[in-house]
Amino acid sequence: MYRKLLIAFVSLFLFTNLSAQVDNDFSVIAYYTGNDKQIDQFEVTKLSHIIFSFCHLEDGELHVDNAKDSTTIKYLVSLKKRHPKLKIMLSLGGWGGCAPCSEAFSTAAGRTKFARSVKKVNDYFQTDGIDLDWEYPTIEGHPGHLYQAQDKQNFTALIQELRQTLGTHELSFAAGGFQKYLDESVEWEKIMPLVDRVNIMSYDLVNGYATVTGHHTPVFSTDSKEESTDRAVQFLLRKGIPAHKLVIGAAFYTRVWENVNDVNNGLYQAGKHRSGYDFKSYETNLTTQNGWVYFWDKKAQASYWYNKKQRLFATGDDLSSVRAKTNYALNHKLGGIMFWELTLDTFKDGMLDAINGLVKQ
Repeated sequence: MYRKLLIAFVSLFLFTNLSAQVDNDFSVIAYYTGNDKQIDQFEVTKLSHIIFSFCHLEDGELHVDNAKDSTTIKYLVSLKKRHPKLKIMLSLGGWGGCAPCSEAFSTAAGRTKFARSVKKVNDYFQTDGIDLDWEYPTIEGHPGHLYQAQDKQNFTALIQELRQTLGTHELSFAAGGFQKYLDESVEWEKIMPLVDRVNIMSYDLVNGYATVTGHHTPVFSTDSKEESTDRAVQFLLRKGIPAHKLVIGAAFYTRVWENVNDVNNGLYQAGKHRSGYDFKSYETNLTTQNGWVYFWDKKAQASYWYNKKQRLFATGDDLSSVRAKTNYALNHKLGGIMFWELTLDTFKDGMLDAINGLVKQ
């Protein structure tokens, strides 16, 4: 009797301890477009994952574009010798990088061919898995790229094939954080049990095609029609998707509109989109000397700037909003936070440091 009680106690202790470890497993995921030299300037100890961006399709197979990219991937993997908990993943696609995806994944043979190539490439580089960044299945993404109604079911079949072929390798995908994607692009209930996480692109929610300004990466909606991080997360939680499989995204850059009238400090006004600023250049571009005034939308938990003289409006994450997002992820027991992308950050006292300061509390 004593032996049975002891076994039961030890089992309960181990289960409780394991559950605590799972609950505390918060990922900090960096998409990375740099080379093998730049990465050493960042503090990778503050990351759980680096996702090399991007690989592409060539003849239906996962393809590393050139020797420079191969060198970068090999170097990223070598970092694991010093940082054994670090995961290095490969990403397929990106905006404008998945033109052949709809056709390539439309047949069982095509999906099998791709899955086998993913395993082959991962085995060669000793990387830890694949992140699918197909923008987008089923709905229009990059202008001119093929999209079809059957993409929705084909994406499910692709995930099934990849999971079967990759075994324990990590499998994730980047998802649009806007409602049309959430409603139409993928079969959530079927794919989420098979993937390690979904990286919600809770940015570009007001994108470069918009003719009216707004928050491109807010934590909360200011009205029922506005896209936001919280809106996407709550949609998926209502579907019964476990919180620990949801990762929200931060944008290390602004979007900027010109010809914006001085009404409501430029927010929700007509304008024409133009190029924005990377976080590492905020200190030299988004300054009072250059005519910019900073604003904080308390309800949206979002930062924005207006330049009255030049009639410019900027929206993007900064240290305050990235802390708000990190707190949101921690408070809702999400799987983590990711961001686009590491080379846009400053080397010290930047966005990654702001995230890390809350994660390590």
